Amino acid sequence: MKKIIWFVALFSIFSCHTQKKVSTENNISDISVKEFREFKVLDSKNVDSKYYDNALDIQLQDFSETDHERLKPYILEKNILELHKNRVKGAFTYEELVKFYLYRIKKYDRENNISLNSIISINPNAVAEAQQRDRDFLNKRLKPLLFGMPILLKDNINTEVMPTTAGAIALKNNTTKDAFITKQLKDNKAIILGKANLSEWAYFFCGDCPSGYSAIGGQTLNPYGRKVFDTGGSSSGSGVAIAANFAVAAVGTETAGSILSPSSQNSVVGLKPTIGLLSRSGIVPISSTLDTPGPMTKNVVDNAILLGALYGFDSNDTKSISLKYHGSHYYERIKNENGSVKGKRFGAFTRLLQDTLYVKAIEILKEQGAEIVEIPEEEIQLPKFINLLNLDMQKDLPEYFTKHGSKSLSFKSVEDVINFNKKDSVNTMPYGQKLFYGIVNDNATEEEFSAIKSVLHENGKTFFNTPMEKYNLNAVLSINNYHAAYAAVAEYPALTVPMGYTKKGEPKGLTFISIPYSEKLLLEWAYVYEQASLKRKMPENYK
Repeated sequence: MKKIIWFVALFSIFSCHTQKKVSTENNISDISVKEFREFKVLDSKNVDSKYYDNALDIQLQDFSETDHERLKPYILEKNILELHKNRVKGAFTYEELVKFYLYRIKKYDRENNISLNSIISINPNAVAEAQQRDRDFLNKRLKPLLFGMPILLKDNINTEVMPTTAGAIALKNNTTKDAFITKQLKDNKAIILGKANLSEWAYFFCGDCPSGYSAIGGQTLNPYGRKVFDTGGSSSGSGVAIAANFAVAAVGTETAGSILSPSSQNSVVGLKPTIGLLSRSGIVPISSTLDTPGPMTKNVVDNAILLGALYGFDSNDTKSISLKYHGSHYYERIKNENGSVKGKRFGAFTRLLQDTLYVKAIEILKEQGAEIVEIPEEEIQLPKFINLLNLDMQKDLPEYFTKHGSKSLSFKSVEDVINFNKKDSVNTMPYGQKLFYGIVNDNATEEEFSAIKSVLHENGKTFFNTPMEKYNLNAVLSINNYHAAYAAVAEYPALTVPMGYTKKGEPKGLTFISIPYSEKLLLEWAYVYEQASLKRKMPENYK
């Protein structure tokens, strides 16, 4: 049956077969759009050559296709632990590792017949930092698991070296200090390789544009079906870049589906953590109630390692929590291959059993010892969801400008950005800025806003807790980001892992959802499924 995609702000709520549309008192239908196959804009004229072409050319002067081919067996599709082993064996240096990924970006990402437009900017110091890692490696200095690993950041996450644009021309020169999680990565000796494209303003901007489009980065395209399959949003560049092996891993952000959607659409592993587990300071916001960054990787091992590096208490984030965990907490059972699903009870939504990939995934879990319980979906609405996002962004974006944005920015409000875009609408907003108008036109008293948040939170928890308590479940199984909105307002973690491809070749993900702070278990269960199924395949044109 016809597939319909409802794009909602930072996320997409996917409907497939007999999937019901989530009711939000007309909020979602007001900003839903059709699935795009024709684009007003493909390549961007606004990518800054200083942070893209120049940064690539200078750093790749002595790296050739011969080098790329020589290094492929040691780097392509390898997880972090395997990369470290190959580095120790002398198969490559960290400098060569960085250049390998930069070369792939130069070869595949821009202005050719298979370009993906997934990267907005390149760290001009990436190779120099890798050379320092090589010196430290030879000196046998203490090495965290992310030591020397090139990581991409979604371009709404602040970095000192490259501007943070959120894909918007209004922020093209937004030079900032590092976000908290950027500092975490640097403290773990990772190398920030560059910034990934995204749906502009994390897809809470136009309302009538394809996911993966930004005025700065152009139109991100799916490597499994370029101009055919949706990239998912809003962390589209992060998902596409990792699918095509442009970095070891990437960091995305989600309000309700923006990690889960592009991860599943691009056959990578994506984790939306419990709200507050990872810091949001220094990230261009939509909603301080629901926003979170999260890891996007080719495999579950890397996801666990990256999550551990990102984790840390941030006193400047009102929702930040300290669980006194060490970073190894998230990958220790995976590393030792002690994970198990034996005796675990997973709820499978009856309506989704029409999906053959979902059914096959469930059978694989059963073969590993899991118990599957068919469950109905609770008839629960998410009223005033968009109002929550509107009201949060009214205050959260100006706060970002003041506390975390460049001192050169003149914007004080969402309305200031709207007026800026009007000066050159063809360039800044070819699809309009309907959602921004919705933000400035919304209003509520503090009591009304508090009630909106309370109802949504309780409804989200009830959606999952009712079947989990009734059937004594450890987790609920979904597809892609079908239930991302419920997980968002419940503030529950969700992890998607590749579960195969449709007959047309479009990727899909099996999504595990459970109670707050269950990330370690989600990773363990997803790892068992991943290793038993081995469903991820590289996109054919990017091998």
